[in-house]
Amino acid sequence: MKTITIHDEDATIHVELDRPEVRNAIDRLMVEELHSVCTDLERSPRILILSGAQGPSGGVFASGADIAELRDRRRDDALAGINSGLFQRIARLPMPVIAAIDGFALGGGAELAYAADFRIATARARIGNPEAGLGILAAAGGGWRLAELVGEPVAKEMLLAGKVLDGEEARALRLVTELHEPDQLIPAAFALAARIAAQDPLAIRLTKSVLAAPRDAHPAIDELAQAILFESEAKLERMQAFLDRKKSKE
Repeated sequence: MKTITIHDEDATIHVELDRPEVRNAIDRLMVEELHSVCTDLERSPRILILSGAQGPSGGVFASGADIAELRDRRRDDALAGINSGLFQRIARLPMPVIAAIDGFALGGGAELAYAADFRIATARARIGNPEAGLGILAAAGGGWRLAELVGEPVAKEMLLAGKVLDGEEARALRLVTELHEPDQLIPAAFALAARIAAQDPLAIRLTKSVLAAPRDAHPAIDELAQAILFESEAKLERMQAFLDRKKSKE
């Protein structure tokens, strides 16, 4: 891998966006390499942590798409959904995705973070979508995921007026759920991953699918997912262990 660094930690895989010389800007090669990570995680589901390698001036998640490359893209590139296809694939990974945001997460970098299931950050995080100032729009999820996450008024302020949220503002809006010191951000991401990994993996996978289902799919999809879990060995073992612990305390 030339644009990302992969740390495989058993139940969790940590991927660093690693182009610090350009503030981890997302280019076509990074997209391809992240697709290869998705292929692995679809075949062997694990929790994914996404973060950015430290830049020369400090923390950075991803400053956006590579502008030098983006400038030369034309209509057919837009219709190919280069970034949106990847981010949709990341959002649909079987197990949860955690974005650990330090410094800039702008444009495509912000849209990558929006595709995650969890976002944690540092106070110096800067999250925004400045695409309109470059003559384009946030077409890789910013135009709809952002509104779902923070509400339409804030999304419009970010997408139409160029507002950039700092870490505290993002936490107040619940766009991120935790703030940490820069040196504690990755340990905090792994702590969150450990809490997820302590749950039943199949229950996590099915719960994620149910949460992503459209409104008119409920309650049928909930009942089908529950029917699968009711037949699992893990359900029987975990419930019996719960009853045994309760009995031992009586």
